[in-house]
Amino acid sequence: MTNDKFILDACCGPRMFWFNKHHPNALYIDNRKEEKGFIDNRKNTEIQPDFLMDFRKLEFPDKSFKLVVWDPPHIIQKETGGNFILGKVFGLLNPETWKEDLKQGFNECWRVLEDFGVLVFKWSDSSASLKEILEVIEKEPLFGQKTRSSTRHFKMGLKGTYWICFMKIPEKKSGEKLI
Repeated sequence: MTNDKFILDACCGPRMFWFNKHHPNALYIDNRKEEKGFIDNRKNTEIQPDFLMDFRKLEFPDKSFKLVVWDPPHIIQKETGGNFILGKVFGLLNPETWKEDLKQGFNECWRVLEDFGVLVFKWSDSSASLKEILEVIEKEPLFGQKTRSSTRHFKMGLKGTYWICFMKIPEKKSGEKLI
């Protein structure tokens, strides 16, 4: 990692929400790699992280990034199997370990975030509510916004997407000024 890489996308997938999918200050990681066309009707969709890495075990020193973007899988794998399009594009959560996996992933993202850094968390409430997720990660967000899913996405089980912002504000010690 170099000093010009101060943004981490901790689960980049196909980088769908990025305006610049190759931002010069961002480091993109995912635990999988897929070539263009891995989904039949999406010829340009690919998953090409800079590094293959699991968000539950980030191989970076503490406080390495000013901004962390975390868009983990939202669907808890049940009967969907590997042929489910949303599962192929965004990944699936294990039905037995999803809570621990998300807790561990959030803790890793938090660990590599600098003091006063920002973590942007994206969550779709298709399998678990935002309330459940916030109980799992045990951090209070600063603010967030819910967007509604389109009719097509709603029929696929996606109810809405939340964009949540956290800031890593260090705890103040008695008599200490933060700034």
